[in-house]
Amino acid sequence: MTLSELDLSHTRAVVVGDLMLDCNVWGATDRVSPEAPVVVVRVESRTNRPGGAANTAANMASLGAQVSVVGAVGADAEATLLTDSLLSLGLDVSGLIVSADRPTTTKTRFYAQNQQLLRTDSESTVPLSDDIRSQVVAHALAQIDQVDVVVLSDYAKGVMSESVCAEVIGAARAAGRPVLVDPKGRNYLKYRGASVITPNLEELRRAVNADLHSDDDVIAAGRDLATELGEDTVILVTRGADGMTLIDGAGTHHIPTAARAVFDVTGAGDTVLATLGVALAAGADIRSAAELANRAAAIVVGRVGTAVVTRDELLGHP
Repeated sequence: MTLSELDLSHTRAVVVGDLMLDCNVWGATDRVSPEAPVVVVRVESRTNRPGGAANTAANMASLGAQVSVVGAVGADAEATLLTDSLLSLGLDVSGLIVSADRPTTTKTRFYAQNQQLLRTDSESTVPLSDDIRSQVVAHALAQIDQVDVVVLSDYAKGVMSESVCAEVIGAARAAGRPVLVDPKGRNYLKYRGASVITPNLEELRRAVNADLHSDDDVIAAGRDLATELGEDTVILVTRGADGMTLIDGAGTHHIPTAARAVFDVTGAGDTVLATLGVALAAGADIRSAAELANRAAAIVVGRVGTAVVTRDELLGHP
């Protein structure tokens, strides 16, 4: 199935996970500070974009899907910036739960001459309080019957606990909805029952606690992980310059990278997850969906900072 045959505009998705605000500070530098051995950046502009799970949701919306976002934000100015950004993209933000005891996760990157010089993080990684957790789960479960695909984006910021993952995955499976997961950490058992897991190579290494030096190593590790999570779980390993490796019930399928130039890999995993989810929701088979996700990733790594891909861009990309 080709992209032109897919009707993406009628796909519906719910994205649950660690929401972030990506703040980019752009400037120029031509001198070193007299106060310390650091460069001085002359700030020229600032941009704010959805990051983390919010970037996944933004990419799905850019491809034409109707998307609901569920997660926790702080009672702060960054939450307002993130909410406004998502609203401007047409996303449903009724599932953004305000937690007064944690900040909105914010990554601030400083660039000069399009080179990243520094990143600062404002975040909390402690688990959600019982009240906030219950609200997040309730909003997620309320969406499942109304969507075609459920996406979990885990950045280890406290939202995607074992209980949240178990309840959402269990409800989605009961409703016959596919669940896609961008994982984090070592405890992959909390994703048991998911339809597709999309670890990058380093995440897969940590998950299986082994060095992976060859294609055979990657395939063996992916099969072991799939067996642990459920025989019908598909593993899509993103491997940077080495492309992607898909491990499913039909065997393995390697997809060479389509990137012509790599300027910034920030958010590329979000784009892969988003494109995979929208394509599957529109009726693509897993291998066609993975090919599309690979093409989408090739586009965003050619840009600086988090970025979204449109359907027209995918159609025009070889």
